[in-house]
Amino acid sequence: MTPERFRALWSSLLPIGLDRRTGGYFRYGWSDADLACREWFAEEAADRGMDVAADGNGNLIAWWGSGGPAVLTGSHFDSVPNGGAYDGPLGIVSAFLAVDLLRERGAAPAGRIGIAAFAEEEGARFGVACLGSRLMTGALAPERALALRDGDGVSLGDALTKAGADPARLGPSLPAVDAYVELHVEQGRLLSTGEHTAPVGVASAIWPHGRWRLDLTGEGNHAGTTRMADRCDPMLTLSYAILAANKEARLRGAHATVGRVEVTPNATNAIPPSVSAWLDARAAQAETLDGLVEAVAAKVTERAGRDGTSVAVTAESVSPAVEFDGGLRDRVAALLRAPILPTGAGHDAGVLSAHVPTAMLFVRNPTGVSHAPAERATDADCAAGVTALADVLQDLACR
Repeated sequence: MTPERFRALWSSLLPIGLDRRTGGYFRYGWSDADLACREWFAEEAADRGMDVAADGNGNLIAWWGSGGPAVLTGSHFDSVPNGGAYDGPLGIVSAFLAVDLLRERGAAPAGRIGIAAFAEEEGARFGVACLGSRLMTGALAPERALALRDGDGVSLGDALTKAGADPARLGPSLPAVDAYVELHVEQGRLLSTGEHTAPVGVASAIWPHGRWRLDLTGEGNHAGTTRMADRCDPMLTLSYAILAANKEARLRGAHATVGRVEVTPNATNAIPPSVSAWLDARAAQAETLDGLVEAVAAKVTERAGRDGTSVAVTAESVSPAVEFDGGLRDRVAALLRAPILPTGAGHDAGVLSAHVPTAMLFVRNPTGVSHAPAERATDADCAAGVTALADVLQDLACR
């Protein structure tokens, strides 16, 4: 695979959902941009004579071959707000190119090879990460999914209906597969520095992580007439919560982020009656993560009592630690002669790993930035990733 061939297909997807002012992407689940990506997927599959199957959860799979054992690969199209170009789509583009490369080698699947495009992996619209793969595997109940609403109050069911899908079909839909292999841009710089320097790496594990919603309630009032001593301001409680999360994460060698806040009524000259914020917390061990969240919850509750406010902490989505299948991981690493490294980021691969042997490939990211416009990978490294993915698929699935 040459860098030029990678760039040719990659460029056909790049304009979809791009904000040219910021250089970032806005591809929310079932948005116009997401639907355009799905059309692109169907066209690329058709060009290769691959049949596309849509389950009831918004996931797509393009199949090459028929009958017998199956191996699945792929990733997702959706992005965080103003996200990078590579997180997700790189795995789908690389999968189509890997199929091209296998055909040029004269290889064919002993059974089937599937390319998956999972729905709402980032959870940027409905708040639950890996929504499509969680529904596919039964990790998320359809009734809970149907209760989800986006920031505009649109329910998941309404979004599905508008996109031409039937909400009644939500539920487990994982096809019988022998393995799942996901290629993803690295979200860090381990492959660019130190002992791991290489264009492609293999994942060992995913840190346990989750999202917790903090709902803080106080008393709305006038910013100009309410004495400081008389205020019950939930923004003060939130400020303390953010600082507490930062401190507790640093003490434990963990990660904690508050990157999303909703304020009511969001007026410059009003003390807000309510604030909601989302805590993203991650750690290498589950007990560390639990201790972090418990400490933050205890501290913010104590502070709320002093501020005259109240707080409720609700887990929205929590993912346990993922240790990828050791035999498959070592087989892939030996085949590619690639370094093995952990990640703190969640992926559909982490969800599927509880049900099928799973491996992940990472393509080097020279900036180390992800979930932002500065996310990068060179065409040469991406081409190396395509070749690596083709090698793995040939080893696992081809005769």
